Amino acid sequence: MNRLRRALLAALVTAAVAVPVSGAVRPEVPAPEPVAFSASAGPEARYAANRANAREAARMAEASGDHRRAAHLRTLARPDRRFLTFDGRGAGRAVEVLGDLRKAEHLAVLVPGSDTGLDTYERFRAGAAALHDRLGRRAAVVTWLGYDTPGTVAPEVLTTGRADDAAPGLTRLVGRLKAYNPRAHVSALCHSYGSVVCARAAGEGLDVGDVVFFGSPGTGAATARDLGTPARVWAGRGGGDWIARVPHVSVGLLGTTVGFGTDPVAPAFGARRFEAGDGGHSDYLKPGTRSLKSIGRIVTGDTDA
Repeated sequence: MNRLRRALLAALVTAAVAVPVSGAVRPEVPAPEPVAFSASAGPEARYAANRANAREAARMAEASGDHRRAAHLRTLARPDRRFLTFDGRGAGRAVEVLGDLRKAEHLAVLVPGSDTGLDTYERFRAGAAALHDRLGRRAAVVTWLGYDTPGTVAPEVLTTGRADDAAPGLTRLVGRLKAYNPRAHVSALCHSYGSVVCARAAGEGLDVGDVVFFGSPGTGAATARDLGTPARVWAGRGGGDWIARVPHVSVGLLGTTVGFGTDPVAPAFGARRFEAGDGGHSDYLKPGTRSLKSIGRIVTGDTDA
């Protein structure tokens, strides 16, 4: 069985290397430098400055002929959008707050998986909005598009390289959130390849009370204890999620380690399991789903149910 799994994983790597990925490398579009803030800058000042940056990025994209990107950026620049950070260059970076960051009792930080950038950001944000609607005014949800996500069909999605680069930024963000609101309970919600990012950050001092893996290909750790975090570790997978068919092994190949080891929902991993219903890989935060209800309860601490 192990030999078969290794062969399947090697075949997946070969396909990832050989198959062209449209949009994996986005042509550069002119955009302003991200705004530099002092350490004392409050959320409101960041929101206003980053909306202005998004408006300028939209103007520059329109002038360069990239009308689709310009339309996306104009949406992000609306008066009701609140970005702690924003960078319109390349695939883009963004950290947005839904809710009142300073008054929330609970903060949920969403960490995305592959193929997430400014061009697909609204799809990512829709899950955050659904979660915030469920949680209500007691909570705020933060979308962390803070790293260059790998393509779904690309070699990088099978190794920890992108996660290694991303983890320090996630740790810094959580530190900033806790400085704004020291009383809030913070949860890291980690989808797909985002699980690998959260796992790396957990071992580097990610200051959260809960780490939640869903749609995860693995974390790179053999067990939850190996993550090296005092946080409670949760895992769930929908019945229709194709990620279940990915071999949960870790193999040395071409000078690197490919794959992420133990399945987080397996008893051997040792995470707390939560009900994720029958949804597919992109359904965990859809309104009305069992998975959204479960994740909401984890964020608020209502886990006896």
